[in-house]
Amino acid sequence: MTPSDPTAGARAELAALADAVAAGEAASEFDFLRDLPSDFDARSAAVLILFGVLDGSPSDRDAQAAAVSRDLDVLLLSRAETLRAHPGQVAFPGGRVDADDADDIAAALREAREETGLDPAGVEILGALEPIPLEHSKHLVTPVLGWWRRPSPIRVVDEAESADVFRVPVADLLDPAHRGVTVLRRDGDEFRGPAFLVPTVRGERLVWGFTAMILDGLFARLGWTEPWDATREIPLAVPPR
Repeated sequence: MTPSDPTAGARAELAALADAVAAGEAASEFDFLRDLPSDFDARSAAVLILFGVLDGSPSDRDAQAAAVSRDLDVLLLSRAETLRAHPGQVAFPGGRVDADDADDIAAALREAREETGLDPAGVEILGALEPIPLEHSKHLVTPVLGWWRRPSPIRVVDEAESADVFRVPVADLLDPAHRGVTVLRRDGDEFRGPAFLVPTVRGERLVWGFTAMILDGLFARLGWTEPWDATREIPLAVPPR
């Protein structure tokens, strides 16, 4: 990576955030954590949030943040429609921490390899963020920040697990025209959360739920967020229980 590399600023800011979390200086980078219950017996899980210059299809817009170049991307996948948990949802690569995994980082890399076929040797781990408790699924999820210093081919490895693997320009995610909220109403309760509508080669994808909360919180902490309409509701098909 050279000083003229337009993605150098993004990597530096992501690494600085990871260092701040490790030093205990950014424990509340995700505002929604304050509202999540954490007093339950949780299973450990980890997800890989992998940034880099991932493909040859950059965004057609300039983000306001100087660190976000048009070719800065993040790796996502679409879960198989046949899965019992979160079918069809867009997610980061990741899953439960196995007994054979050395730690959360090892689990995130293993799951990413199993789900997308990427070569973990080309991934530079910048650090882990604060674990996030998810009471509904009884998991404690650690987001792991990575930088793809040597990209490798990706694909759907197991069609029973994933329907698609793709890269999304960060500038597209930050585009206010692609942002809104989803509203899930059940049993008299209402759950509102950030959402992103992003174009892909297979059509428009809705990023919502846990993945959208992570992206929203991460962008806000990095100072990359652009003003967007938080009153805009994006229709959401009610997922099965």
